[in-house]
Amino acid sequence: MLDSLDAAAVRRWCAAGLDALRRHQREIDELNVFPVPDGDTGTNLVLTVASAHEALAAEPDGADGGVDGPAGTGAANPGEMTRLGRVLGCMARGALLGARGNSGVIMSQLLRGLADALAAAPHARGRAVAAALGGAATAAYAAVADPVEGTLLSVARGAADGAARADSDELAAVVSAAAAGAAAALALTPSQLPALARAGVVDAGGRGLVVLLEALVEVVTGVAVATAPLAAMARDPRLLEVTREAGSAGYAYEVQYLLDAAVDRVDRLRTVLAGLGDSLVIVGTGTPVGGADPTWNVHVHVNDVGAALEAGVEAGRPHRISVTRFADQPGPAPYPADPPAAAAVPDPDARGYVVVAPGQGLAALFAGEGAVVVGGTAPSTGELLAAVAATGARDVVLLPDDVNSHGVAALAAAQALGRGLRVGVVPTRSPVQALAALAVRDPGRRFEDDVLAMTEAAGACRYAAVAPASRAAQTAAGPCRPGDLLGLVDGEVHLIGADLAVLAGDLLDRLLAGGGELVTLLLGRDAPAGLGADLAGYLGRAWPGVEVALYDAGQPVYPLLVGIE
Repeated sequence: MLDSLDAAAVRRWCAAGLDALRRHQREIDELNVFPVPDGDTGTNLVLTVASAHEALAAEPDGADGGVDGPAGTGAANPGEMTRLGRVLGCMARGALLGARGNSGVIMSQLLRGLADALAAAPHARGRAVAAALGGAATAAYAAVADPVEGTLLSVARGAADGAARADSDELAAVVSAAAAGAAAALALTPSQLPALARAGVVDAGGRGLVVLLEALVEVVTGVAVATAPLAAMARDPRLLEVTREAGSAGYAYEVQYLLDAAVDRVDRLRTVLAGLGDSLVIVGTGTPVGGADPTWNVHVHVNDVGAALEAGVEAGRPHRISVTRFADQPGPAPYPADPPAAAAVPDPDARGYVVVAPGQGLAALFAGEGAVVVGGTAPSTGELLAAVAATGARDVVLLPDDVNSHGVAALAAAQALGRGLRVGVVPTRSPVQALAALAVRDPGRRFEDDVLAMTEAAGACRYAAVAPASRAAQTAAGPCRPGDLLGLVDGEVHLIGADLAVLAGDLLDRLLAGGGELVTLLLGRDAPAGLGADLAGYLGRAWPGVEVALYDAGQPVYPLLVGIE
C-alpha cells in the first residue's frame, strides 16, 4: 500500500486507467443515447488516455526531470517543478493533445488541474491529493458559464467532496473516498438531467471518470475495486430519446475568439456575455512568458454578434474571431489515415487550410482544393496541430466538419498560438459545409475577413444525412430500431424508413421546400450502386433547374450526406 503519490505511481495509474477504460469501453459507449455511433464517449476517453500514456512512455523512467528537494528534507524549493509535477504535467499534456470529443477535453482539463496543484510537491499524501482534486473540479466548472448537473462535472465534484470528507492524510483512505464519492454522484445523474432519466442511463463521461478513479484506488491499495452493477443501465427502448449537448434554440449565432486579457477583465467579460446568450465557455490557455496578459478561448451563443465582439474589445485584444449562424446544421464519422508530416518553418505570407475528411474520396477532393487533410471525424488535438504545421503557413483556417470535434479544434488553435501560428476555426458540422466554405476562400483577403467569409458560407449551407440506427431510440420522428434508416437534418432525426432511395428522396423534398439552387450529394462507403444516378435523376424530374454536384466520398456510417445552397 502506498503512503504517498509519486511519479512512479502516476505512471502506473495511467497504465491501469487505460486498461480499465478499454475493458469498460463498450459499456460506456452504450450509455450514449444518440442512435448513430458518432463520437461515443467510451471510445473518446480511451483515445484521450491512450495519448496520455504514450506521452509518458516517450519519457522513460529517470528522465522525468524535476527535483525532490534537498537530500533528507522531502521538500522542493518553492516554484521548482518536482518529478511528480513533471510526470503529471506530461500526462496532462498528452491527454490535451489526444483529447477526443467533449468528454476527452474535460478529462484533459481535470488532469491539468491535478498537475497544476501538485507541480511543486515532491510527493502527495492524502490531504494534498484531496486539495488537488478539489482544485481540478473547480477549474473545470469555472470553464463553463452554465455548468449542467448530471454530467462529468458533477461526478468530478463528487470525487472532490468525497476526498475532502475523508479528512485524512492517508492516501488510501482519500482515493477510496474520492472513488466512492464519484460513484455516488454518478448514481444521481439521472435525477439531475431529465434526458438521462428518460433514457434510463447514467452519464457516460461520469462513468469514465469513476473507472479512472477506481484504477487509482487499485494502484494505491493493491486491491481491485468491486464495482457495483449500474442499476440505471436497464434500457427500455420506449424510454430512450435522442439527446445531444447544445444551447437553447433562442440564439442564432455562435461567436468564438481568442482574447488576450487580464484575469479581472475576463471576470467582467464573463458577466457581460452571460447576459447576452448561453453556452458560454471561457478557458484560459496559460500565462505567456514575459508577464504578458494570459490568452483565453471565448465561446458563446448570442443574437447580438456586435455586442459580443464589443465586450471582447473592452476586455482586451480579441483575435481569430469566428462567427457562425445556426440556420442549418449532423456530423460524419471516422476513417483512419496517417497524420500529415509537419513543415519546418511557417511562411508568414502564406495561408493554409486544414480539413477533417471522413472518407478517402472526400479526402482526395479536399486535397485537390489545396487543403491539408486529416482523416476521420474524431481527430486528436495533436493530429490537428500536425496538420496545421504541415500547411507550412503561419495563418491557417481549420474546418473540423463535426460538432463533436469543435472543442478539440479550439484546443488545437490555442496550442498553435503558443507556437507562433494563427489558427481560425470555422465551426463546420459536415463536409458539405467545408466544401461551401472553401468555395469562397480568398488568401488575398485579411486573415480575419477570410475566416468570417468562410464561416458565413458554411452557415448558409443547409445539410442533412442518412444513417442506419445502431440502437433503439424514441426520436422526434417516432421510435426507431437497430438497422432502421434515419434521415437527419441539423443532427436531429426527421425521417425513419427502410428504403434508402425513398428516404433520401423524401429528405431532399423536405430540404428543397425551403429553397435552394445547388444540391451537393456525398455518397458514402456503404451507398448501394446506382444511388447517385437515381437521386440525380429524381432531382431533375421533381426539382428542375436545381444544380446537382455528386461525389463518391466514401465516408463510413453515413451512406449519404446532403448539402443545400
